[in-house]
Amino acid sequence: MRPLPPAVALVLVVLGGVAAAAQGVVNAELGERAGNPVLGAVANNLGGSLLILFGLVALPSMRAGLAALRRARLPWWTYLGGLGGAAIVVVGTYVVPVLGVAVFTIAQVAGGSLGGLAVDRAGLAPVGRLRLTLPRVGGALLGVAAVALAQLGRPLGDLAVGLVLLAVGGGVAVAVQSALNGRLSAAGTASASVAVNFATSTPVVLLAAVAAGVLAGPAPDWPPVWYLYLGGLLGVGIVAALVVGVRAMGVLRAGLALVAGQLAGALLLDLLLPGGAGLRLPVLAGAVLTLLAVLVAGVRPRRPAPRVSAEPGREPDGRLVG
Repeated sequence: MRPLPPAVALVLVVLGGVAAAAQGVVNAELGERAGNPVLGAVANNLGGSLLILFGLVALPSMRAGLAALRRARLPWWTYLGGLGGAAIVVVGTYVVPVLGVAVFTIAQVAGGSLGGLAVDRAGLAPVGRLRLTLPRVGGALLGVAAVALAQLGRPLGDLAVGLVLLAVGGGVAVAVQSALNGRLSAAGTASASVAVNFATSTPVVLLAAVAAGVLAGPAPDWPPVWYLYLGGLLGVGIVAALVVGVRAMGVLRAGLALVAGQLAGALLLDLLLPGGAGLRLPVLAGAVLTLLAVLVAGVRPRRPAPRVSAEPGREPDGRLVG
């Protein structure tokens, strides 16, 4: 599978970010109505896994991609990307009520930016090693500043240092997830990479729910509202968008583009949903600034042009060569 042009990949990842904003809303409301926030994550992953099973039956490309992965004989650890997605879901469930959405989001984006720089530098993603250039570091810092700007006016919660670091670690885990999923896509297909992601993440989310005692208590009161169960579908789209984005742009820029889409999606939801907050200028400014961060991170430093001899056998200053 060849990587998409960066401009096309950028649009897809931004749309994936919009889907991520919607996914957060439906999962949170589903968990609240069902009686426990973890149930939203459980329904999200089970719904995504059901879609993957349907894809295995209906999509020859997914089956061909999984067969290609078996033939590629990649290292076992490249199949563990889904653990990053499971980690951020579980971490968010327990950290957000304490820290608040604002601090959690900023810490997650900070971790994602640091993780994106690190995995790109290590060459973990299929685009190969990307140097720590000034534009890339500046783009990462600009992305964190943009998200911090978008959170102005929201409650901060208790600044528990341990939980902040846990949220940062969750962001790093997502960056590693994106890189590993991109490697699988390069060896097989994007759909096969998404399938492996959910096959890895869903058991972990279920184990976390069991450990929390969520599935052992009374039967949840599942609400009869169809759109609250779209989290799995949105999750499949988000993972797929990141897969193609990482292959075209690297982990850092794909992560920043996803954040830009999330902020834009949050703004749209505030405008469209009944009782929404309406137009919030900090969120709009944050979305624009994050897109700018994507562009800044993609700037390539100029390399000094090689000196050209004035004539064969002479340097530009007239000295003879050889």
